[in-house]
Amino acid sequence: MRRLIALLALCLSALPGRAELPAAVHQALAAAQIPAGSVAVVIQPVDAAAPLLVHNAGQPMNPASVMKLLTTYAALDLLGPAHTWQTTAWSDAVPAGGTLAGNLYLKGSGDPRFAIEHLWALLRQLRVRGIERIAGDIVLDGSAFAPVDFDPAAFDNKPMRPYNVGPSALLINFQALRFTLQPADGQARVMLETPSDGLRLDNRLRLVGGPCGSDWKDRINLRLQPEADGQRLEISGTYAALCGERPLNLAPLSPATQAAGLIRALWRELGGGLQGQVREGRLPAIATPLARHESAPLAEIVRDINKFSNNVMARQLFLTLGSDGTPEQPATAEAAARRLTDWLARRRLHFPELVVDNGSGLSRRERISAASMNRLLVDAWHNPLMPEFVSSLPLTGIDGTMKKRLNGSPVAGRAHIKTGTLDGVRTAAGYALDGSGRRYALTVFINDPRANAGNAAIDALLSWVAEKP
Repeated sequence: MRRLIALLALCLSALPGRAELPAAVHQALAAAQIPAGSVAVVIQPVDAAAPLLVHNAGQPMNPASVMKLLTTYAALDLLGPAHTWQTTAWSDAVPAGGTLAGNLYLKGSGDPRFAIEHLWALLRQLRVRGIERIAGDIVLDGSAFAPVDFDPAAFDNKPMRPYNVGPSALLINFQALRFTLQPADGQARVMLETPSDGLRLDNRLRLVGGPCGSDWKDRINLRLQPEADGQRLEISGTYAALCGERPLNLAPLSPATQAAGLIRALWRELGGGLQGQVREGRLPAIATPLARHESAPLAEIVRDINKFSNNVMARQLFLTLGSDGTPEQPATAEAAARRLTDWLARRRLHFPELVVDNGSGLSRRERISAASMNRLLVDAWHNPLMPEFVSSLPLTGIDGTMKKRLNGSPVAGRAHIKTGTLDGVRTAAGYALDGSGRRYALTVFINDPRANAGNAAIDALLSWVAEKP
């Protein structure tokens, strides 16, 4: 493996093209105290074999969320842009007189965006079909994905942040609750927007003066306490009055508890009765279908993943690649990684340094070189699915994670760029137009303890390409 990586690096160093970083990039790196050796760059015209700039390109590096480009491109090519997921409702008894005498089963297939409104619409289909009461249980079947021992605190010790939610074949509303915080009458008001039966909110948040700051979420403390009839979520800490009204999305509950609370609340709001409980289980062979929800097509899902860097959706999509659609072989990360590797080989994209963990980039393990990522981008540009892929990337100064970057600069509206951010990692990859309208695939990785100050260098590189005559 080391010999292959070394050979790749040697081949790239021999490629024609500028090896010295532009002066503006050097200056930005120096100001951030980031050595050039911690940076990898490849810039290549999409219509030419020779790169414009190659710097440290063969070094395996952590791509952060730029890894989503590999996952989403592979999914578009393997599954097709019209691929959808089905979430279905079944019963093991025939409804009669408004009553379902047995159990109701909800079975998921890994929909990355099965939100509260979709669950409501699916339950409403049952009410329209005349079901008023369920005498048995509501059984949740997520067996399309193999069970994993997932620790939401493992990545950064922030287990209640929504981006740390684990994958599930029946992921409902991203396993998240939406709160609204606002200053009111000298107090910090907290409103629970997402219905959750059995959850009691204990607001101990204090309203304070001073600036809001970008770290306002970090000043809020959360503690979940079990109670006889449910659970109590204690919210404490401080909230600055200058923050005004702000949304706060949290994932404080286990997947089963969150799903049960939301389903019970929505079913009751729809006028339905439930005699049993909401629990996990498997769909029996004797069950018959009642209703179904079909997801948005993959092309739309990919747009959400890349524009807004949604880690949970990316993990769901990655696991979908590991599914063969049969109950006997639930999807696993290992199967997804194998399918990804096989797909790269068929496209003659050999990335010996590639390490794929969960396909989202929210990982300390994932690795790829700038050279490999840029080869992927050039390959995607010549794929018939290129329009769907490129349009999913944030447009500089316009939308997504690039909306507030490079506003008013020559790059604004002229580059589709996916960014990546972790502690010690700043990355960007995508496509940019130069001053004459020529398009380039470009990748820039910064892996360094001071990488958090590296955005200026990335922006300088994008500007250098855009201003090139």
